[in-house]
Amino acid sequence: MWRRCYLLAGTALWLAAAAPPASAFIAYVSNEKGNTVSVIDTDKWAVTNTIKVGQRPRGIEFTRDGKFVMVAVGDDDTIQVIDAKTQAVVDTLPSGPDPELFTQDAQGKVLYVANENDNTVTIIDLEKRARLGDIQVGVEPEGMAISPDGKILINTSETTNMAHFIDTATHQIVANVLVDARPRFAEFKRDGSELWVSSEIGGTVSIIDPAKHAVTGKVTFEIPGLRREAIQPVGIGMTKDGKTAFIALGPANRIAVVDAASHKVTKYLLVGQRVWHMAFTPDEKYLLVTNGVSNDVSVIDVTAQKVIKTIQVGELPWGITMAPQ
Repeated sequence: MWRRCYLLAGTALWLAAAAPPASAFIAYVSNEKGNTVSVIDTDKWAVTNTIKVGQRPRGIEFTRDGKFVMVAVGDDDTIQVIDAKTQAVVDTLPSGPDPELFTQDAQGKVLYVANENDNTVTIIDLEKRARLGDIQVGVEPEGMAISPDGKILINTSETTNMAHFIDTATHQIVANVLVDARPRFAEFKRDGSELWVSSEIGGTVSIIDPAKHAVTGKVTFEIPGLRREAIQPVGIGMTKDGKTAFIALGPANRIAVVDAASHKVTKYLLVGQRVWHMAFTPDEKYLLVTNGVSNDVSVIDVTAQKVIKTIQVGELPWGITMAPQ
């Protein structure tokens, strides 16, 4: 529930609250086991606040206007909303059971939430803070992405091993694309030409032609001294120019640097233990990645492709988000 002042302000608060300065570069990290969100100041490269949230926070993302941070608290079956100015939880949004990842439309008016326990994607009106309905998808939905033109929503289902293409106008599935085992994350190139889907158990990233609904290639990984089953791709981050992708390889404790044109790995960066998700600073100078087992965040210099800093956060860091610029 909103506090009394927020109840009086209603939706206007969402529009009027002051966003943090664009130059501040503040990151929010969800700590899955600690039931907290760590706030990182990227000028100081230090945690400046720890926010207590609900049970098992995972997916985390700023609203499009940068005024609020939304975090999926899976064991509480809801999305909590943090005011980025006060860094306090001020609201909850309705979801299905065990929400994990979510994405927004370009205007920040509609939120789409993957609910792992009931095989649905919940549609939420962010202005009214109301649940509009659900879309039935595959078993254990997780990955969420929206096409650059806003017309197609992607959901990946871990057990069905598919990427579901959903028409955002009709909310109907228009295509299902089979990928390798346990797809966890989906990311479009900025020009909409490719969709990348990571498969944790399959150990690959599938490259999908969004127009043809077909897998056209795969990114594969090989690290000397590591068994293939230890290389488990999860999070994906792609530069705005579409030239370089960074892929988190889970218990391999590496970030793979990939040439996005050739789909070939050019470098592996050693980070913390069980690397999971990532976020660029708005200027794309740095990439921050969460390391679940070592309870820290690695900072990568994007141009140098080098790890320059480690920041201790809460217990089992999972997701990370940066304010839009």
